Amino acid sequence: MRSVADDLRKMDREAVLKLSVEDRIELAFRLGDEDLALFCQTQGVDRETAIRLLQRRRQAGRTPSKCMSDLIG
Repeated sequence: MRSVADDLRKMDREAVLKLSVEDRIELAFRLGDEDLALFCQTQGVDRETAIRLLQRRRQAGRTPSKCMSDLIG
């Protein structure tokens, strides 16, 4: 059984596929900027601080590479 959410996802996917490559890239950047603005607003920080926070979170979630740990250790 299909849900309304499934139908909406399909419609979104079809709409994006109709866009040119340039328009898709523009959409991706715009969505990223909107998400960053929402993060700034919810965290109560400025843009630069938000970017640093997100970079730290991304780095903290990474698993160290075996080859890099061999070089360091």
